[in-house]
Amino acid sequence: MKRYKKPILLASIAASLYACSGNHKPVDLTESNTKTKATAQTQLATVAEKALSSAVRLPGQLKPFNEVNLFPKVNGFVKEVYVDRGSVVRKGQLLVRLEAPEMQAQVQAAKSRYLQAQENAQASSEKYQRLKEAAKEPGSVSPLDLDNALAKMKADAALASSERSNVTSVNTLQGYLNIYAPFDGMIVQRNVSPGALVTPGKATDQPMLVLQDTRKMRLEVYIPEDYVDKVDLGKQVKYTFNAMPGQQHTGKIARSANALGSMRSEAIEIDVYNDHQQLKPGMYAEVEIPMVSGARSLLVPNNAIIRSTEREYVIAVRDGKAALVDIKEGLTTHDSTEVFGSLKPNEHVVLNAGDELKEGDKVN
Repeated sequence: MKRYKKPILLASIAASLYACSGNHKPVDLTESNTKTKATAQTQLATVAEKALSSAVRLPGQLKPFNEVNLFPKVNGFVKEVYVDRGSVVRKGQLLVRLEAPEMQAQVQAAKSRYLQAQENAQASSEKYQRLKEAAKEPGSVSPLDLDNALAKMKADAALASSERSNVTSVNTLQGYLNIYAPFDGMIVQRNVSPGALVTPGKATDQPMLVLQDTRKMRLEVYIPEDYVDKVDLGKQVKYTFNAMPGQQHTGKIARSANALGSMRSEAIEIDVYNDHQQLKPGMYAEVEIPMVSGARSLLVPNNAIIRSTEREYVIAVRDGKAALVDIKEGLTTHDSTEVFGSLKPNEHVVLNAGDELKEGDKVN
């Protein structure tokens, strides 16, 4: 009786394992996953059309109202520099004096030639007048001599006039050795010292001085192409400088470029008065640009936008099929985004779509 206990025990264990294996089969999650994906793909939303906001916030940058790079007009050596970085100057104030010894010699030579020509012209005029008086006596002066004297007088007078113009020209060039301020402002750069050789430069060269007028400044803002026709030029603009949080300022759009630049945007400018000299060129601001009343935008839910390295798009449902529509994003709220593209109001778009949904696929 005891020898049958071991086979019976083994049989019982085998039966238990078989029962366990039958009750715990592997679960196939493929069908449920497919249903989840299909459900996600067929969630739809409607493209809404409404006024998203009465204003748009854009970055701006302060620039001086007037700015000039000062270069010499003639070759010379820097003799004296009367200003430095941070100097406040007035229009017509002498900033830099140059020297050019060869130019002084040119001035003296030009004056000498003018004096000589003037003396010759005076002598020719007097000779002609004497011959003219003598010609009143018949036969005393031949008509040919009188004509020659008249021609000589006119030629010498013309030469004297030419030399006078030459003296004026050389004096003008000598005046270029003095550099004056073209307007009131402040020197923000000084790049020369006495003894330096300077030459007329190009825009890419380093200037001797940089002068800026910071009493009145330009707040420059670039309006994206999609908002250009919606800006209300007649309303007040609000702006806050990043360096001065909490201080809100107002102004009006003073001028616009009326053309799109290389970044597909239009530059506008707001005049900013800097009476207390607290504002500096280059400061950034957040500008609230008013929009035209009644301007409406197309909105889609945030989770309807698909972003990849190549494009941004939404999937619209047209005739029961998927249509991939490229869009550009505008303003964003907590649940929707303003979009620009070939969409229509009340059109359906797919929510939470992925790359697996292709152009022309059927959408339930």
